[in-house]
Amino acid sequence: MKDIKAAFISECIKLRRSGIFWITVIIFIIIPLMMGLMMFVAKNPELAAKLGMVGTKSTLFGRNDWSGFFGLLIQAIATIGYIGFGFVTSWIFGREYSDRTLKDILALPVSRSSIVVSKFIVIFFWCALLTILLYSFGLLIGWFIDISGWSEELFSQFTKKTFSTSFLTLLLCTPVAFFASYGRGIIAPIGFLIITLIIAQFVAIVGLGPYFPWAIPGVATAPPGTEGMQLVPVSYIILVLTCILGFAGTVAWWRYADHH
Repeated sequence: MKDIKAAFISECIKLRRSGIFWITVIIFIIIPLMMGLMMFVAKNPELAAKLGMVGTKSTLFGRNDWSGFFGLLIQAIATIGYIGFGFVTSWIFGREYSDRTLKDILALPVSRSSIVVSKFIVIFFWCALLTILLYSFGLLIGWFIDISGWSEELFSQFTKKTFSTSFLTLLLCTPVAFFASYGRGIIAPIGFLIITLIIAQFVAIVGLGPYFPWAIPGVATAPPGTEGMQLVPVSYIILVLTCILGFAGTVAWWRYADHH
């Protein structure tokens, strides 16, 4: 624990001195604000008609009430959240190679496993903060533009789905960490993110989403009763195994790979 604490403090100091943290914070504040803007346009058809394309896209949201807005925010966690969390993971692990600080960090008197664990702890708190920002600003913008159809039941379901989907998405960060380590930078993990996101879309279309790890958080956001979009117990097992394999692969790479 002493090694993990020391490595965690070191990671926090590096994060505090980096501008990437604040960029992600701003992006996850802008996302709900933009969704609120689209919902506002959808609520005002006369304004939508004047805005051309924006107005057309706003009709894609279906219900212009809290139910539709909550659904939009939850989908954002599953898709944009995966990209955002993946980028955070890529940066945490990949920057050691791109900034050529790997040899320095390996010279610290702490085990390599502790370094990896401390990085995942930082990723967890960072991504949790981004989720809370998207959640909080989503509620604020919804109240500000006076969306109709609020209910305590909807709010409760939204809260549960937001944080459960965020947690499921967070579990998928460990394979990203492995590719950032194996690829020695952020290019390989970003490519991995894009490929898995594209495959997840196709897999979900053919009804195999509950069995493909990178489609499972998206399936979890589907409305109840949607055909082929219901999670089964084996879905969670697949997701946890993917997380464990990614974590174990990352630790093994840091411990046994030749870093010279």
